[in-house]
Amino acid sequence: MDIKQIFENNNKWVQEKLNRESGYFNSLSKGQNPDILYIGCSDSRVTAEELMGVSPGEAFVFRNIANMVPNTDLGAMSVINYAVLHLHVEHIVVCGHYYCGGVKAAMQSQDLGILNPWLRNIRDVYRTHRVELNGIDDEEQRYKRLVELNVQEQCINVIKTAEVQRAYRDSTIMVHGWVFDIHSGKLIDLEIDFPEILKNVMEIYRLE
Repeated sequence: MDIKQIFENNNKWVQEKLNRESGYFNSLSKGQNPDILYIGCSDSRVTAEELMGVSPGEAFVFRNIANMVPNTDLGAMSVINYAVLHLHVEHIVVCGHYYCGGVKAAMQSQDLGILNPWLRNIRDVYRTHRVELNGIDDEEQRYKRLVELNVQEQCINVIKTAEVQRAYRDSTIMVHGWVFDIHSGKLIDLEIDFPEILKNVMEIYRLE
């Protein structure tokens, strides 16, 4: 990729926006009021705003390898804190995708250096659900199921946080688990049962 082309593309994009609305950037600079916190994968094929069809300012986006939400990751925890307490988002979405390189790497018995601690979180998901996963003979289907289970477990990690528990108690925040199917381009709602998961989680993680 020619880096200069990016700046040419930016100039064209600016002009297109101004042609449609002369005060577009003035409005954009006044602040953001998103309804959704989107936690997704850093994969270059999966662009949050494009696949959801939302405009700048409508989604607060956080991305990392394999859409992980480890409760020890200050980046993820800071994003959730800011989104819930300061932006007052109404929905938190964890979105994985089929054929995720991070999930695939976690399924391999390889030493990947600095990636090992990160991938260990996904391997823990496999360990937790190993009976189900080991019962799937087709490797591709096992891989896709691990993608779904990883989304589910990251939703649970979101629900464990104090900010989300308090927001649910005080308002109507919801947590959703989605998967993006790269082959079809469609979003799949895993229909995470947020209230039921929250009830189970709070047996141990309840905060007054």
